[in-house]
Amino acid sequence: MTAKAYVLIETQVGKTKQVVEAIGRLQGVISVEAVTGPYDVIAVVQGETLNDIGELIVSKVHPIAGISRTVTCLAL
Repeated sequence: MTAKAYVLIETQVGKTKQVVEAIGRLQGVISVEAVTGPYDVIAVVQGETLNDIGELIVSKVHPIAGISRTVTCLAL
């Protein structure tokens, strides 16, 4: 069974476009969009397991320049 999550991302001022482009290149990302509201970007990610999603977020998303905070919501 494939695991899926929504990643809510706050970016630094002026960095949203670069963050969207960088996340869009990552394997495991289904979609990524710039949005309005309390978050600047929402990405939908998937992996074989919840651990795969955690690894993607920690090792690939968090290091992207311009990201100030993330919240990951696992789909049930």
